[in-house]
Amino acid sequence: MSLRSRLIIPLARVRRGIRASEFALIALAVAIGAAAGLGTVILGAIARTLQHWMFALPTGQRLSATDSLTWAQLAMVPVGGGVLSIFSWGVRSKRRRMVDAVEANALHGGRMSVSDSLVVSGQTLISNGFGASVGLEAAYAQMGSVIASVAGAALQLRRSDLRNLVGAGAGASIAAAFGAPLAGAFYAFEIVIGAYTPSAIAPIAAAAISAVFVSQLFGAQPYVIDSFASIPAETHHYLLFAGLGGACALIGIALMRLVALVEQGVRATPVPDWMRPILGGLLLMPIAFWSPQVLSSGHGALHMDIAVGASLGFVALVFLAKASASIVSLGFGFRGGLFFASLFLGTLIGHLFAGVLEWLAGYPVVDPHNAAMVGMAALAVAVVGGPMTMAMLVLEATQDFALTGAVLAAALVSSTIVRETFGYSFSTWRLHLRGETIKSARDIGWIRTLTVGTMMRRETRATDSTLSIAAFRQRFPLGATSRVVLVDGEQRYAGIVQTPAAYADGLDPEAPVGSIAINGDVALSTELDIASVMKRFDASGADELAVIDGARHVIGILSESHVRRRYAEELEKAQNDLFGER
Repeated sequence: MSLRSRLIIPLARVRRGIRASEFALIALAVAIGAAAGLGTVILGAIARTLQHWMFALPTGQRLSATDSLTWAQLAMVPVGGGVLSIFSWGVRSKRRRMVDAVEANALHGGRMSVSDSLVVSGQTLISNGFGASVGLEAAYAQMGSVIASVAGAALQLRRSDLRNLVGAGAGASIAAAFGAPLAGAFYAFEIVIGAYTPSAIAPIAAAAISAVFVSQLFGAQPYVIDSFASIPAETHHYLLFAGLGGACALIGIALMRLVALVEQGVRATPVPDWMRPILGGLLLMPIAFWSPQVLSSGHGALHMDIAVGASLGFVALVFLAKASASIVSLGFGFRGGLFFASLFLGTLIGHLFAGVLEWLAGYPVVDPHNAAMVGMAALAVAVVGGPMTMAMLVLEATQDFALTGAVLAAALVSSTIVRETFGYSFSTWRLHLRGETIKSARDIGWIRTLTVGTMMRRETRATDSTLSIAAFRQRFPLGATSRVVLVDGEQRYAGIVQTPAAYADGLDPEAPVGSIAINGDVALSTELDIASVMKRFDASGADELAVIDGARHVIGILSESHVRRRYAEELEKAQNDLFGER
């Protein structure tokens, strides 16, 4: 027996076992979670090592918690922009269409590229390691999800199982990064899968727990925030915190739009692509000279600002500086996300909210530490999405159940406002700017595979539109066919004649049959997906539409009844996958 056969036969047995047994799928998820947790530890260690080397930091010192940095140290940020440009040129990133976990699950059934994921992670590591105001969470989730995608694709798992595993891998990475298995599990459901699926609960929970265990085994510390509120969160505070959630929603939308505006503005300038991160690094230097809190993701700065009270004026300045640094970093080409930046900025908004209320009322209305936690979750929900994800993150970080209720109320308000007025998270907003239309990770890939070209019936009986109605009646007796497609003298589409309409009373037998044709200005092209086709049928009111090519030559025909039937069949199949029919 050949080596290939020795490998393929056991793999086929494993594949059958996983497809037939939920226990086997859970065991696979545990292994994926362990790998994702280890990957998170490695990525975090590389980024911290880079920061200590580049900025000559003392052992154990966080970059964003540094009191001050010299101009020589800050020069590492534009140097990092140059390193990023060299790296991006070397891996030909401009020629790649990098797919993250959300896009993979929405459009590609969970399939991701290893090489592209390594490029994304490398760019994020360089950006964060050289101090750009971006987080590593994008790299964590990318590596965890691609591990799951590769494993699931190798085992040829069902589309629904592969999507769930990709969610499990991404969620496990987030769980490992924060030491928060509940937050990681809800991250998988809300952000990477796009729905709470019963069949995915056990595998995702197992992966998250496994990742946290492995990461802490290698020395990672859970994300814990001291909760020492002087005013406990009470039920009547929920309305106030709901207002904070609304404010965070508006700020989150503004932050995402500003990133896009700066990015578009930079692209409109004659500055070459390779120069943009360097220029961005130069712009970051004076901001970071004023306060190093704006650098990197902001882990150290968040803990420092919560522990040490500061004036409202200083907090407001730090907020503006951090927001500006994040906008400049992403707008000028550094790679990363706004996950942790939104957490940090949210705590600052919470402090400001509590301080303004105290100033207006003349006495403390809500505890500033509680307001910081609520603001942290509410702004993160506005930018990243996932109200339950952020509520669980606060719960696991503070162990304060009363506060978690207030956090959830504010998170739901924030989520609702963003969903109704903006409709995107930061990741899907950037996909929208790239031309995609997805607003979540819900699986719409099957809709895009159902195109006119795959559903149409070939049409070979096109008839000359100049044919007289009398001749048409002789050629097509009643009952012979329900409709006839017409073409003009140059074989271009000229409409559809419903056969009974040619036998109506009062028609001139010598008139051309094209005079009674309908839908001459409405047709389909082969690349349209089923959702677009149904909209076209609804708008035209037609029962059947012709399919034409670029030269308006008829190549097929498609009926509304067939489209509706195919849509119902595929939707039922997708719902069966969603609710875990194995």
